[in-house]
Amino acid sequence: MAEKLKGTTTVGIVCKDGVVLAADRRASLGNMVLSGNVTKVFQIDDHLALAGAGSVGDILSLVRLLRAEARLYRARVGNEMGVKALATLTSNILHGRRFMPYFGWFLIAGYDERPGLYSIDMAGGVTEDRFTAAGSGMEFAFAVLEDGYSEDMELEGGIRLALKAIKVATRRDVFTGDGVTLVTVTEDGYRELTKEEMEALLK
Repeated sequence: MAEKLKGTTTVGIVCKDGVVLAADRRASLGNMVLSGNVTKVFQIDDHLALAGAGSVGDILSLVRLLRAEARLYRARVGNEMGVKALATLTSNILHGRRFMPYFGWFLIAGYDERPGLYSIDMAGGVTEDRFTAAGSGMEFAFAVLEDGYSEDMELEGGIRLALKAIKVATRRDVFTGDGVTLVTVTEDGYRELTKEEMEALLK
C-alpha cells in the first residue's frame, strides 16, 4: 500500500472568487520515476473537479465513475451536482470499497453558490477545508500554505500560492516533480492554466 501512495503533491485552495487545484506531473513506483507527464487533476463537470494522489489506475477509475454519476444526476435532476454532493458521493463510493479500496487521497473542488473544497481519504473520511494538500510532498506544501494563506485571498493570489507550494515540494520531495497542472473553478466554470500563464505568474 505504501508503495502505491508514493509519488505526488496535490494542493487545493479556496479563494474569495473561486478554488484552485494543482498537482505535479511525476509518477513513480518505489524509487523509480515511471513518467513525467501524468495528469492528476480532472474535470468532473462544468463546475466540479478532482485531484488525486495515489495509484494512477485507481484515480482514473474513480474519475470515470464520478463523471458518469454527474451526467446521470444532471439528466435526472436538471441541475449540476453540488460540490458537497460530489464529496458525499465520493465518500460513499470509497467507504463501500473497504475490501477492494481505491488507493488514493482525493481533493474535491468546485463552485456552486460559493467555492468549496473537500479532502477525502481512501476509507471515505471527509474534511471540508479552506486549503489542503495530499501526497508524498504534502508536509512541504502545508508549510507554504499555512504561512501564505489568508481568508480574503483572491484567485490570482491562490494560484501563486499553489504554484509556490508545488515548487517547494518539488525541491524537497524526490517523488514530486516534472511540472505542474493547475486548474481554477469559478462561477464561470473549470479552466486549466497554460504553462505560459503559470510561468508569467511566477515571475
